[in-house]
This record gives sequence, C-alpha cells and structure tokens, in this order.
Amino acid sequence: MRVGYTIFILFVSLSLLEFLNGCNAHRLRYNFYKGCDGSVLLDTVNNGSKAEKDAIPNRSLKGFDVIDDIKNAIEKVCPNVVSCADILALAARDAVSAPFKRRLWNVALGRRDGRISLASETNGNIPSPFADFTSLLQTFNNKTLDVSDLVVLSGAHTIGVAHCGTFSRRLYNFTGKGDADPTLDPTYADFLRKQCPNPANPKTIVEMDPRSSRLFDKHYYHILRQNKGLFISDATLLTNKESESIVIRLQRSRGLFFAAFARSMRKMASIDVLTGKDGEIRRNCRVVNP
Repeated sequence: MRVGYTIFILFVSLSLLEFLNGCNAHRLRYNFYKGCDGSVLLDTVNNGSKAEKDAIPNRSLKGFDVIDDIKNAIEKVCPNVVSCADILALAARDAVSAPFKRRLWNVALGRRDGRISLASETNGNIPSPFADFTSLLQTFNNKTLDVSDLVVLSGAHTIGVAHCGTFSRRLYNFTGKGDADPTLDPTYADFLRKQCPNPANPKTIVEMDPRSSRLFDKHYYHILRQNKGLFISDATLLTNKESESIVIRLQRSRGLFFAAFARSMRKMASIDVLTGKDGEIRRNCRVVNP
C-alpha cells in the first residue's frame, strides 16, 4: 500500500503537466512488444542493437524521466523490491485516474523486468495508426485481446495529441491520387489541412479528440460517429458491425466505458508477464543490472 501510494503521489506531482499534454505514461504502457516487462524503458547500449524505445513508432514517446524519478524515490524507500514494469503499470493507471482523485482500476503487482529490448522486433506488435480493421484485430488477437478490447482501448485516444504525419495521408493522398479520405468529415478535414499544410511541419501537433484532449471521457466515441476520428485506425472501427455496435454502446454510457476500460487494461497488464525467477528487478529502469 505504501509503495502504491508513493507512486501515485509522485506521479501526480511530477507529471500532471505531461499527462495533460498527451498521457505519455499510458502510451508507454500501451505497447504489446514483449508484453509487460518494462522493455520499452531500456536505453540502446553503445554499439549495440537499437532498443525498443528507438523504433520509429516509439520515437515520440516521452515520460521516461518521470519513470526514472519514481524509480529513484521508490528505491530509497524499499530497494530492489519494486520492478520498473510494476511502476509503469501503476503510473499508467494513475495517469488516467489523477483527474478523478481516485483509482479507476486495481493493478496486480509482482512483475519482473525483462533484459531484452530490440527495435527490430516491434514490427507488428504496436498497433499502427495506418492499420485497417483486420490488421488491428489480428494484432490484438495475437496478444489474447479481442474486438471489445480493441474498441475500448482505442478510447485512450480521447487524451493527447498526434503529429501531422500520422494522419496527413487521409488529407492529401489517401489512394495515391492526391485525394482525401471520403470517410473523413469534410469540415474536419478542412480544419486539419489548416493545421497541417502539405508538407507539414514535423513539430506540429493536433488534438486527437478535439476540445476534449485533456480529459479522460467517452467523447472519443462521439467524434468517431461523426466521422472525425483522426487516424485510419480510428475510422476503421466503424467498418465492422461488431466493433461499431461496441462504439455505440460506449458512446451512451460513461460508466460502461470506464468499467470496460479498466477491464481491458487489466487484461493487457497480464500479457506475457515475467514473475518468480524470470527476469530481474532493475536498479535503473534504463539499463539491465550488471
């Protein structure tokens, strides 16, 4: 209890601003490669293979310094006890929970940290913003997650921002003929073109959930049904009858969304967990123990 409380207080005090600018801890958590062993936290070793965090889809991740601060504080309280993987799971929960001043789901603890992190093995393990429904669902199914988990966890796009390059194809060259995605609301598309001219400034960012990107709520499903989902991977949720029906149900009830999100996060938190004598408890989340 003391450890969990300490992490919660540290996270709120150290990273609320970062949370409001993109919920980076949740993005760190929402990564399927090698499951839940904290591999995304490891740095690339000099002259070695690139680590997972240096893979192209992960280069925009932030919040590593926040995890470092939490780890350093926890080590002073109880050294060699709390893994970086557990810290990341707790931080992701508290990033979402902080505005509500209560924990939205319980986190099972006891994970151990992995010792391997390879950028080359992230392909196919990170849901792509360019993916169609079949590809997305296959990625989730490969990790024992189902269509409900896909739609529910996509609701995390209610928080944060995205770079123009992750959706500009929908604005300027959807089929390779200089056209726009016909499923994207035309007014919203015009707005996005003003924010992201072609070619776009790589530093420009846009809210993933217009006017609600700093609040964890069900608003994402409202804009989705208005054809204002930012990514191809958002819009594709409406192309399958089962996923579309889930979108409609989640849109109608905040309580249902919160409960479903908590359930899916707990499922994701149990993917390929290392326990017992597997892995280690890293002293520094960025490097394996000597």
